[in-house]
Amino acid sequence: MTSFVNVSYPTQHPGVARVESAIDAAKQLSHDFSSTRALAKLLLSAIAAAVMVAAYQVMDSVAEGHLLVIWMAMWAVAFVALAVFAGSTLQAATRIRKALDAWSLTKARASADKRMWAMAQTDARLMADLQAAQSHSEWASDSTLRFNASFAADRRFLSI
Repeated sequence: MTSFVNVSYPTQHPGVARVESAIDAAKQLSHDFSSTRALAKLLLSAIAAAVMVAAYQVMDSVAEGHLLVIWMAMWAVAFVALAVFAGSTLQAATRIRKALDAWSLTKARASADKRMWAMAQTDARLMADLQAAQSHSEWASDSTLRFNASFAADRRFLSI
């Protein structure tokens, strides 16, 4: 007599599935993180700290009897400073981020060009490709100049 047993075992370990979902959540969290907002918050905190230091200096020179009122005024000034400078710090953070992105892009391109040139020094095929691209670029710029000159001459001829 033959009997069949169908046992369904999970194809993946539950602990591995939890770890993978945690890693995916961490990746999504880092993907959702905005460096511009973080920089804006950092600049805003620095401004608020500067305002707090100035308010503390003023508070330090006042008599002890009005300490609670002065603390409340200092915090009010700090929150007003946060509200006033929120937009400008976000714009400043955006400009800083764009400038840093442009700077890192130019550095990456320069580094890639250096690596390419170093490889071309040892590989004749790569050097030939680079020379062909350079001569094609020079030819294209010369033909563009010639086309623009002939176009301007044709325009002058047609306007006469």
